[in-house]
Amino acid sequence: SVAFTAVKAAGGLYLIYLGVKALRSARRARTDIHLPVTVRRGSRRLFAEGFVVNLFNPKVALFFLAFLPQFVDRDGAPLWAQTLVLGGLYVALGLCSDSVYALLGARLGRWFSGRSDGWRATRYAEGGILVGLGVLTLAIPHRASKG
Repeated sequence: SVAFTAVKAAGGLYLIYLGVKALRSARRARTDIHLPVTVRRGSRRLFAEGFVVNLFNPKVALFFLAFLPQFVDRDGAPLWAQTLVLGGLYVALGLCSDSVYALLGARLGRWFSGRSDGWRATRYAEGGILVGLGVLTLAIPHRASKG
């Protein structure tokens, strides 16, 4: 319990530190500076990079091993068919939600890059969110597990 509290406190303080650092950099930022344009990569390359990252991400496999079996009926259709359908539904729903995030992010990126103070506003938002999360991390009490 003491170790958890120490790690939690360190994490909360680190989030606050990062937030204050972002807020300071936003305050000092010059709005007349134009950031360099990033190199555009093709859709195939982006897809391949995302595929490789997910392929070697152990969290994806652990999620499917821990979560999916709860919804498989042993007495129903073949297990492989149920798993295939459930996995396909997961991918389809993920594609829909991730597409919305990507489109929204692209639109916000264009909007912020078209404004002279867009970078500053982004840094203020980032700093505020990090400070808020750090304070929440420190404020939420730890409940020891019973057992």
